[in-house]
Amino acid sequence: MVRSESESRPSEARDRLLKTASQVFYAEGIHSVGVDRIIAEAQVTRATFYRHFPSKDSLIVAYLTEADLAIRGQAEAAVAAGRPAADALRAIAQGIAQGIRSPGFRGCAFLNAVAEYPDSDHPVHQTVLVHRQWFLDTITGLLAQVREQGADAAARHFVMMRDGAMAEGCLFDPELVSATFLAGVEGLVKAHAKPADA
Repeated sequence: MVRSESESRPSEARDRLLKTASQVFYAEGIHSVGVDRIIAEAQVTRATFYRHFPSKDSLIVAYLTEADLAIRGQAEAAVAAGRPAADALRAIAQGIAQGIRSPGFRGCAFLNAVAEYPDSDHPVHQTVLVHRQWFLDTITGLLAQVREQGADAAARHFVMMRDGAMAEGCLFDPELVSATFLAGVEGLVKAHAKPADA
């Protein structure tokens, strides 16, 4: 079914709102950016904003959902390439390192958001937890393909290294942080592949 121009306009406005919010939330923090600024920068009316996002919280959840989908897409591409699980883990780590080295990198959008929304019942906090559980489950599944025993602990180690690299990457030399992270992942994957009694 072909959508009319009037039907497609709200979707374009939603995209502008989400793109604007994503840029400013990530660059400046969530609490520091008000709805009025997003409306002005996206060049939409207040009514248009509230038609697409009933509240600022719903916009924040949409922003994090978009970030989640992008990260899932990278991980799924690494797995779908048909490479061995250890190489898929390396590819995921390379994607993380590439993000750390990208211009304007300001850490993990999810860790940044949860720092601003510590209430575990808040929808923003819940969105972060869902994303992090998916990431941990994905890494655990890949490590279990390398060797099932110890996969849970190794996956938690991978996620902690990732979190540390994301925090360090916006504070110190991103090239050094990325190299250190990738070396850590390589060591983890190799160590995990060896049976404990080997």
